Amino acid sequence: MSTSQTRTQLLAEEDRWWGELHALVDAMPLDRIATPGYFAEGWSAKDLLAHIGSWLALAGAVLERIRFGTYVPDEIDIDAINAEFYEDMKDVPFETVRGQANAARTRMLGAWGALPEDTHEADGWIRKAGPEHYAEHLPRLREWLAELET
Repeated sequence: MSTSQTRTQLLAEEDRWWGELHALVDAMPLDRIATPGYFAEGWSAKDLLAHIGSWLALAGAVLERIRFGTYVPDEIDIDAINAEFYEDMKDVPFETVRGQANAARTRMLGAWGALPEDTHEADGWIRKAGPEHYAEHLPRLREWLAELET
């Protein structure tokens, strides 16, 4: 598979999952968007979108470091990062969270497009923050939306 096919396919996958994520979030009643219950720990759909948007922002920053040759792969403490993102975003209003997530995605995709060549690290961050991450959360979001409708 050529690099352009890989990028095209990855971009299509990211776009498809992003669209489904937003369709589900947009289908939620606005008065329930910040209601805890998505996760037993108390997350709401707003918290989920803030979580995903924060990872997209991190991926955008990493892609910029890859572009400028300053990226150093290292171990990351996912639980600690998730806790920090939650703490930073828990009191942010939904409309701001939605705007941040959209802006972070745009920045990530722009940073990816600005790379002079595709790299394994860059594609890995796109997958990790984008389609794989969306796919990880979509089943529970679908379930929870169905629970709210009953």
